[in-house]
Amino acid sequence: MEKHTDLNSEQITFEYISTNGIKLYTAFAGPKDGPPVILLHGFPDFWYGWKNQIEFLAKKGFRVIAPNQRGYYLSEKPKGVKNYIAENLVADIIGLADALKIEKFYLGGHDWGGFVAWALTTRHPDRIRKLFIANMPHPLVMNRYIKEHKSQRKKSWYIFFFQLRLIPEIIFKVTKYKFLTSSMSRSLSTEEKEFYKEAWKKPKAMTSMISWYRASTRKNAFQWVFPPKITVPTLIVWGKKDTFLSHEMAPLSIAICDGGRLEIIKDASHWVLQEKPEEVNSLLSSFLD
Repeated sequence: MEKHTDLNSEQITFEYISTNGIKLYTAFAGPKDGPPVILLHGFPDFWYGWKNQIEFLAKKGFRVIAPNQRGYYLSEKPKGVKNYIAENLVADIIGLADALKIEKFYLGGHDWGGFVAWALTTRHPDRIRKLFIANMPHPLVMNRYIKEHKSQRKKSWYIFFFQLRLIPEIIFKVTKYKFLTSSMSRSLSTEEKEFYKEAWKKPKAMTSMISWYRASTRKNAFQWVFPPKITVPTLIVWGKKDTFLSHEMAPLSIAICDGGRLEIIKDASHWVLQEKPEEVNSLLSSFLD
Protein backbone atom coordinates (compact mmCIF):
# COMPACT_ATOMS: atom_id res chain seq x y z
CA MET A 1 0.00 0.00 0.00
CA GLU A 2 1.35 3.38 -0.96
CA LYS A 3 1.67 6.27 1.43
CA HIS A 4 -1.01 8.92 1.07
CA THR A 5 -1.45 12.00 3.22
CA ASP A 6 -4.68 12.82 5.07
CA LEU A 7 -6.59 9.71 4.04
CA ASN A 8 -6.97 6.69 6.27
CA SER A 9 -5.51 3.63 4.50
CA GLU A 10 -8.59 1.64 5.44
CA GLN A 11 -10.78 4.00 3.43
CA ILE A 12 -9.02 3.69 0.10
CA THR A 13 -7.55 0.82 -1.89
CA PHE A 14 -5.64 0.62 -5.16
CA GLU A 15 -5.75 -1.76 -8.06
CA TYR A 16 -4.40 -1.95 -11.60
CA ILE A 17 -7.28 -2.05 -14.09
CA SER A 18 -6.65 -3.18 -17.68
CA THR A 19 -8.31 -0.93 -20.24
CA ASN A 20 -7.72 0.04 -23.86
CA GLY A 21 -4.42 -1.85 -24.04
CA ILE A 22 -2.88 -0.31 -20.90
CA LYS A 23 -3.17 -0.58 -17.12
CA LEU A 24 -4.41 2.29 -14.98
CA TYR A 25 -3.46 2.39 -11.31
CA THR A 26 -6.81 3.22 -9.77
CA ALA A 27 -7.99 4.37 -6.35
CA PHE A 28 -11.23 2.99 -4.92
CA ALA A 29 -13.28 4.07 -1.90
CA GLY A 30 -16.78 3.58 -0.58
CA PRO A 31 -19.13 0.59 -0.63
CA LYS A 32 -18.73 -1.70 -3.63
CA ASP A 33 -22.46 -1.65 -4.27
CA GLY A 34 -22.73 2.14 -4.05
CA PRO A 35 -23.61 4.36 -7.04
CA PRO A 36 -20.37 4.66 -9.06
CA VAL A 37 -18.60 8.01 -9.40
CA ILE A 38 -15.51 8.29 -11.63
CA LEU A 39 -13.23 11.25 -10.87
CA LEU A 40 -10.62 12.39 -13.40
CA HIS A 41 -7.60 14.49 -12.43
CA GLY A 42 -5.70 17.02 -14.52
CA PHE A 43 -2.11 18.27 -14.92
CA PRO A 44 0.19 17.96 -13.02
CA ASP A 45 -2.10 16.14 -10.64
CA PHE A 46 -2.96 12.49 -10.07
CA TRP A 47 -5.65 10.72 -8.03
CA TYR A 48 -4.66 12.67 -4.92
CA GLY A 49 -6.07 15.92 -6.31
CA TRP A 50 -9.55 14.59 -5.54
CA LYS A 51 -8.66 13.44 -2.00
CA ASN A 52 -11.22 15.64 -0.23
CA GLN A 53 -14.01 14.59 -2.56
CA ILE A 54 -13.07 10.90 -2.49
CA GLU A 55 -13.39 10.74 1.27
CA PHE A 56 -16.60 12.80 1.32
CA LEU A 57 -18.40 10.87 -1.42
CA ALA A 58 -17.33 7.51 0.00
CA LYS A 59 -18.86 8.43 3.36
CA LYS A 60 -22.08 9.34 1.56
CA GLY A 61 -22.26 5.83 0.16
CA PHE A 62 -20.91 6.32 -3.35
CA ARG A 63 -18.43 3.91 -4.92
CA VAL A 64 -15.64 6.31 -5.82
CA ILE A 65 -13.21 5.43 -8.61
CA ALA A 66 -10.26 7.74 -9.24
CA PRO A 67 -7.85 6.45 -11.90
CA ASN A 68 -4.41 7.84 -12.47
CA GLN A 69 -4.85 8.60 -16.14
CA ARG A 70 -2.46 7.31 -18.78
CA GLY A 71 1.03 8.70 -18.36
CA TYR A 72 0.54 9.63 -14.70
CA TYR A 73 2.01 8.26 -11.48
CA LEU A 74 1.94 4.44 -11.50
CA SER A 75 -0.30 4.00 -14.54
CA GLU A 76 1.23 2.85 -17.81
CA LYS A 77 3.01 5.40 -19.96
CA PRO A 78 2.91 4.46 -23.65
CA LYS A 79 5.58 6.11 -25.76
CA GLY A 80 4.67 8.62 -28.45
CA VAL A 81 2.45 11.71 -28.61
CA LYS A 82 -0.10 9.89 -30.76
CA ASN A 83 -0.98 7.73 -27.76
CA TYR A 84 -2.30 10.78 -25.90
CA ILE A 85 -4.91 11.99 -28.38
CA ALA A 86 -8.47 12.49 -27.18
CA GLU A 87 -9.77 9.22 -28.61
CA ASN A 88 -7.41 7.21 -26.41
CA LEU A 89 -8.08 9.26 -23.28
CA VAL A 90 -11.82 8.71 -23.62
CA ALA A 91 -11.44 5.04 -24.51
CA ASP A 92 -9.38 4.52 -21.34
CA ILE A 93 -12.24 5.61 -19.11
CA ILE A 94 -14.96 3.79 -21.02
CA GLY A 95 -12.77 0.69 -20.89
CA LEU A 96 -12.27 1.20 -17.16
CA ALA A 97 -16.02 1.31 -16.60
CA ASP A 98 -16.51 -1.75 -18.80
CA ALA A 99 -13.81 -3.67 -16.91
CA LEU A 100 -15.61 -2.88 -13.66
CA LYS A 101 -18.97 -3.85 -15.22
CA ILE A 102 -20.35 -0.35 -14.73
CA GLU A 103 -22.97 0.65 -17.28
CA LYS A 104 -23.83 4.18 -16.09
CA PHE A 105 -21.90 6.42 -13.74
CA TYR A 106 -21.51 9.92 -12.38
CA LEU A 107 -18.47 11.63 -13.89
CA GLY A 108 -16.26 14.40 -12.52
CA GLY A 109 -13.28 16.10 -14.12
CA HIS A 110 -10.84 18.85 -13.15
CA ASP A 111 -8.47 20.60 -15.56
CA TRP A 112 -7.40 18.01 -18.19
CA GLY A 113 -9.68 15.54 -16.45
CA GLY A 114 -12.44 17.98 -17.31
CA PHE A 115 -11.42 17.81 -20.97
CA VAL A 116 -11.74 14.03 -20.91
CA ALA A 117 -15.05 14.30 -19.06
CA TRP A 118 -16.46 16.75 -21.62
CA ALA A 119 -15.29 14.55 -24.48
CA LEU A 120 -16.55 11.32 -22.95
CA THR A 121 -19.95 12.83 -22.23
CA THR A 122 -20.40 14.05 -25.79
CA ARG A 123 -19.33 10.72 -27.26
CA HIS A 124 -21.13 8.48 -24.73
CA PRO A 125 -24.00 10.47 -23.17
CA ASP A 126 -25.89 7.23 -22.53
CA ARG A 127 -23.20 6.17 -20.03
CA ILE A 128 -23.28 9.34 -17.90
CA ARG A 129 -25.82 10.00 -15.16
CA LYS A 130 -24.55 13.48 -14.31
CA LEU A 131 -21.44 15.50 -15.21
CA PHE A 132 -19.39 17.59 -12.78
CA ILE A 133 -16.66 19.91 -14.08
CA ALA A 134 -14.17 21.95 -12.03
CA ASN A 135 -12.22 24.75 -13.73
CA MET A 136 -12.16 23.44 -17.26
CA PRO A 137 -14.06 25.06 -20.14
CA HIS A 138 -15.79 23.06 -22.80
CA PRO A 139 -13.06 22.30 -25.39
CA LEU A 140 -14.83 24.17 -28.19
CA VAL A 141 -15.12 27.22 -25.92
CA MET A 142 -11.43 26.96 -25.01
CA ASN A 143 -10.40 26.59 -28.64
CA ARG A 144 -12.37 29.66 -29.71
CA TYR A 145 -11.56 31.79 -26.66
CA ILE A 146 -7.81 31.33 -26.83
CA LYS A 147 -7.85 32.39 -30.49
CA GLU A 148 -9.93 35.50 -29.80
CA HIS A 149 -8.38 36.71 -26.53
CA LYS A 150 -4.74 37.68 -26.19
CA SER A 151 -5.13 37.66 -22.41
CA GLN A 152 -5.90 33.93 -22.46
CA ARG A 153 -2.97 33.22 -24.77
CA LYS A 154 -0.74 34.88 -22.19
CA LYS A 155 -2.25 32.78 -19.42
CA SER A 156 -1.69 29.66 -21.55
CA TRP A 157 1.94 30.37 -22.40
CA TYR A 158 2.99 27.01 -20.96
CA ILE A 159 0.98 25.17 -23.65
CA PHE A 160 3.33 26.60 -26.26
CA PHE A 161 6.37 25.98 -24.06
CA PHE A 162 5.38 22.32 -23.73
CA GLN A 163 5.61 21.88 -27.50
CA LEU A 164 9.42 22.08 -27.22
CA ARG A 165 10.91 18.63 -27.34
CA LEU A 166 12.50 17.50 -24.04
CA ILE A 167 13.35 21.04 -22.89
CA PRO A 168 10.44 21.32 -20.41
CA GLU A 169 11.27 17.93 -18.93
CA ILE A 170 14.93 18.87 -18.47
CA ILE A 171 14.11 22.22 -16.89
CA PHE A 172 11.62 20.69 -14.47
CA LYS A 173 14.12 18.06 -13.36
CA VAL A 174 17.05 20.46 -13.00
CA THR A 175 14.98 22.93 -10.98
CA LYS A 176 13.56 20.14 -8.81
CA TYR A 177 10.03 20.78 -10.08
CA LYS A 178 9.81 24.20 -8.43
CA PHE A 179 7.68 25.61 -11.25
CA LEU A 180 5.13 22.85 -10.83
CA THR A 181 4.95 23.03 -7.04
CA SER A 182 4.71 26.83 -7.12
CA SER A 183 1.88 26.66 -9.65
CA MET A 184 -0.24 24.42 -7.44
CA SER A 185 -2.47 25.26 -4.52
CA ARG A 186 -0.92 27.09 -1.59
CA SER A 187 -3.02 24.87 0.63
CA LEU A 188 -0.69 21.92 -0.04
CA SER A 189 1.59 20.99 2.84
CA THR A 190 5.32 20.36 2.43
CA GLU A 191 4.64 16.64 2.82
CA GLU A 192 2.02 16.74 0.08
CA LYS A 193 4.36 18.59 -2.28
CA GLU A 194 6.93 15.84 -1.75
CA PHE A 195 4.25 13.28 -2.56
CA TYR A 196 3.65 15.07 -5.87
CA LYS A 197 7.36 15.22 -6.64
CA GLU A 198 7.63 11.47 -6.15
CA ALA A 199 4.82 11.02 -8.67
CA TRP A 200 6.55 13.29 -11.20
CA LYS A 201 9.85 11.46 -10.79
CA LYS A 202 8.42 8.14 -11.96
CA PRO A 203 10.19 6.87 -15.11
CA LYS A 204 8.73 8.47 -18.26
CA ALA A 205 6.11 10.30 -16.21
CA MET A 206 6.93 13.89 -17.11
CA THR A 207 7.22 13.28 -20.85
CA SER A 208 3.99 11.29 -20.80
CA MET A 209 2.15 13.98 -18.85
CA ILE A 210 3.34 16.73 -21.19
CA SER A 211 2.37 14.58 -24.17
CA TRP A 212 -1.26 15.43 -23.40
CA TYR A 213 -0.43 19.04 -24.33
CA ARG A 214 1.59 18.03 -27.36
CA ALA A 215 -1.25 15.90 -28.66
CA SER A 216 -3.77 18.71 -28.09
CA THR A 217 -2.12 20.96 -30.67
CA ARG A 218 -2.58 18.48 -33.49
CA LYS A 219 -5.00 19.42 -36.26
CA ASN A 220 -8.67 19.02 -35.30
CA ALA A 221 -7.74 17.95 -31.77
CA PHE A 222 -10.80 19.76 -30.37
CA GLN A 223 -13.28 18.79 -33.06
CA TRP A 224 -13.73 15.04 -33.19
CA VAL A 225 -16.26 14.44 -30.42
CA PHE A 226 -18.06 17.70 -29.84
CA PRO A 227 -21.67 18.17 -30.97
CA PRO A 228 -23.39 21.50 -30.20
CA LYS A 229 -24.99 20.51 -26.89
CA ILE A 230 -24.30 18.59 -23.68
CA THR A 231 -27.51 16.72 -22.93
CA VAL A 232 -26.83 15.28 -19.46
CA PRO A 233 -27.31 17.28 -16.21
CA THR A 234 -24.13 19.29 -15.68
CA LEU A 235 -22.60 21.25 -12.81
CA ILE A 236 -19.61 23.52 -13.38
CA VAL A 237 -17.75 24.81 -10.33
CA TRP A 238 -15.15 27.49 -11.06
CA GLY A 239 -12.59 29.14 -8.82
CA LYS A 240 -12.67 32.74 -10.04
CA LYS A 241 -9.02 33.46 -9.17
CA ASP A 242 -7.78 30.88 -11.69
CA THR A 243 -4.56 32.28 -13.19
CA PHE A 244 -4.50 29.71 -16.00
CA LEU A 245 -8.06 29.76 -17.35
CA SER A 246 -10.26 32.85 -17.52
CA HIS A 247 -13.50 32.57 -15.56
CA GLU A 248 -15.22 34.18 -18.56
CA MET A 249 -15.15 30.76 -20.21
CA ALA A 250 -17.37 29.29 -17.49
CA PRO A 251 -20.69 30.88 -18.56
CA LEU A 252 -19.80 30.25 -22.20
CA SER A 253 -19.38 26.57 -21.34
CA ILE A 254 -22.55 26.21 -19.31
CA ALA A 255 -24.47 27.77 -22.21
CA ILE A 256 -23.65 24.64 -24.21
CA CYS A 257 -25.34 22.45 -21.59
CA ASP A 258 -29.03 21.63 -21.44
CA GLY A 259 -30.02 21.89 -17.80
CA GLY A 260 -26.61 23.17 -16.74
CA ARG A 261 -25.74 24.90 -13.46
CA LEU A 262 -22.76 27.19 -12.84
CA GLU A 263 -21.28 28.02 -9.44
CA ILE A 264 -18.46 30.58 -9.22
CA ILE A 265 -16.36 30.47 -6.04
CA LYS A 266 -14.88 33.95 -5.82
CA ASP A 267 -11.98 33.37 -3.43
CA ALA A 268 -10.66 30.13 -4.97
CA SER A 269 -8.04 29.56 -7.64
CA HIS A 270 -7.66 26.86 -10.29
CA TRP A 271 -7.21 24.42 -7.39
CA VAL A 272 -10.73 24.87 -6.06
CA LEU A 273 -11.01 21.18 -5.10
CA GLN A 274 -8.24 21.54 -2.51
CA GLU A 275 -8.84 25.13 -1.45
CA LYS A 276 -12.59 25.03 -0.89
CA PRO A 277 -13.41 21.38 -0.17
CA GLU A 278 -16.42 22.10 2.03
CA GLU A 279 -18.06 24.36 -0.56
CA VAL A 280 -17.29 21.98 -3.41
CA ASN A 281 -18.51 18.97 -1.46
CA SER A 282 -21.72 20.73 -0.51
CA LEU A 283 -22.39 21.55 -4.17
CA LEU A 284 -21.55 18.00 -5.18
CA SER A 285 -23.83 16.56 -2.53
CA SER A 286 -26.87 18.56 -3.64
CA PHE A 287 -26.10 17.89 -7.31
CA LEU A 288 -25.63 14.14 -7.04
CA ASP A 289 -28.52 13.47 -4.65
